[in-house]
Amino acid sequence: MSALPFDQKDGWIWMNGSFVPWKDAKIHVLTHGLHYASAVFEGERAYGGEIFKLREHTERLFHSAEILDFKIPYTVEEIDEASKATLAKNGLVDGYLRPIAWRGSEALGVSAHNNKINVAIAAWEWPSYFTPAERLKGIRLDWGKYRRPDPRTAPSLAKASGLYMICTISKHAAEDRGYADALMLDWEGNVAESTGANVFFVKDGVIHTPLADRFLNGITRQTVIGLAKAQGIEVIERRILPEELSTFSECWLCGTAAEVTPVSEIGEFKFTPGKISASLMQAYTDLVQGAKVSA
Repeated sequence: MSALPFDQKDGWIWMNGSFVPWKDAKIHVLTHGLHYASAVFEGERAYGGEIFKLREHTERLFHSAEILDFKIPYTVEEIDEASKATLAKNGLVDGYLRPIAWRGSEALGVSAHNNKINVAIAAWEWPSYFTPAERLKGIRLDWGKYRRPDPRTAPSLAKASGLYMICTISKHAAEDRGYADALMLDWEGNVAESTGANVFFVKDGVIHTPLADRFLNGITRQTVIGLAKAQGIEVIERRILPEELSTFSECWLCGTAAEVTPVSEIGEFKFTPGKISASLMQAYTDLVQGAKVSA
């Protein structure tokens, strides 16, 4: 990522139905979304001018808004078209997009039934979440400082801004200790996900991944499961206890930003990026790039 602050970049941001210069895309300091985390967002990547799984991402944005009890004042089709236009307006072929919807500044208090729902879409160049060198050797993860919340206590199945507060804290703590990221447990102590990506493991040629019913079932996660099954690899979705990590040989993270990134270490547990990790990393690259898999 560029060292230039995000509010100082050049370009255009789609905001509430029209394009505004990047540096002018501003909100008031008393915006409800800033104080009470009444905001939902998406992360999307474009490859060769096409936004990967755009409709699925847009539909999830709307679903997240419904969970937070607000309605986005556009149709799914309109947001799809605005996303494509934002990519084109900024002259990008490969890039990252960030649609976000939030409650405005009409009233400031816990109750905000009549606040305007704002929507913005930004797009910029953003290479792989982890460096190529890190991906080739496998990244190192620490254990997360916090656990993913019980769905009875937080809207765990929404991609909501407030749910990432503990992710930032956990990732900072991991980075301070020399790790690339942190692996988080759920409230019951089962393996959940990293701070921004889903996790997969391999044991005896079979893939195991945490059941995504208490945290976000990532679009990239679903894609990778489909790619694995297409290769004839069995995928088991289940609860995984931390002590089971000693029985797995391979591990990787996947997400829009992370794509497919092998893991070499989680705390005291070691893994060796191997055949299945490499195969799915290549299959995912071929899919998003629109390339044909080499024979």
